[in-house]
Amino acid sequence: MPESSAPDRNLALEMVRVTEAAALASTPWVGRGEKESADGAAVNAMRSVLDVVAMNGTVIIGEGEKDHAPMLFNGEHVGDGTGPQVDIAVDPIEGTTPTAMGRSGAMSVIAVAGSGSMFFPGPIVYMDKLATGPDGAEAVSLELTPRENIVELARVRHCKTSEITVAILDRPRHAALIDEVRGAGARIYLIGDGDVAAAILTSLPSSNIDMLLGVGGSPEAVIAAAGLQCLDGAIQVRLWPRDDLERQRAVDAGYDLDRILDTSDLVNSQDCFFAATGITDSELLRGVRTRRGEAITHSIVMRSRSKTVRTIEAVHRVEKLKNFQLIP
Repeated sequence: MPESSAPDRNLALEMVRVTEAAALASTPWVGRGEKESADGAAVNAMRSVLDVVAMNGTVIIGEGEKDHAPMLFNGEHVGDGTGPQVDIAVDPIEGTTPTAMGRSGAMSVIAVAGSGSMFFPGPIVYMDKLATGPDGAEAVSLELTPRENIVELARVRHCKTSEITVAILDRPRHAALIDEVRGAGARIYLIGDGDVAAAILTSLPSSNIDMLLGVGGSPEAVIAAAGLQCLDGAIQVRLWPRDDLERQRAVDAGYDLDRILDTSDLVNSQDCFFAATGITDSELLRGVRTRRGEAITHSIVMRSRSKTVRTIEAVHRVEKLKNFQLIP
């Protein structure tokens, strides 16, 4: 990306206001069993705050369109039209089911990078993924088997395979993968919904998760790649068509289904921004807390150029949020 088109300030600090708004708006819907209502509230709040950010943004990954929410569709222009031109990937609620059911693991997340830098997965909804931290970035590969990747990661970390923990989405399609990982001697951390947080955790020193494996959402892979750019972590993916029709659509659109894409293929920018705010408690973030007319949020904010990682706890006045129509 030409330096002249790079963002000239830390947009992540403005993006955290966006994820805070989405998390706060969805909180009244936690545990109420209404995924669409929660997602709609989060999308509306996210969109309203994005509109006042000084940037000229284009939504490349828009979860609103995927989940039939009212806004934030792919190709939509956001921001006030001034400032840098950027690509945006959003997930107003990463984990709509945990939100609706009152379970752990839900958060609001956004990633921003220079214009033209984000990979658009087209018709492919899922990708086969491998993510790990900086020390394992050069040792692991999707060209290896899961067992071989675990052995290689243990080798570079000078530890036993029994000390490696692998995060995997808890899905029937991963039964054989889970057996192979356990057969290699590694521990498994099963994820209920959404794997962005797990991908990020592979690169945080305070985390016990060492690797992410398995098939998950394509939008989440792009968002995770932006976060891992900030942490010097790595993600590799291969497009994973669900059926012959999706495969043919991807081939017709010019996608190489055999190619392994790495972090820079997914987000090719030296200036990435990542922000996430917890909705319910998770390994990465605490969920929204409410007390005596206040709401407390917990967020993580990162920028790739400086490698700065911030955690932010913010206290919000509920009456002010209602005045701004950010919560019902």
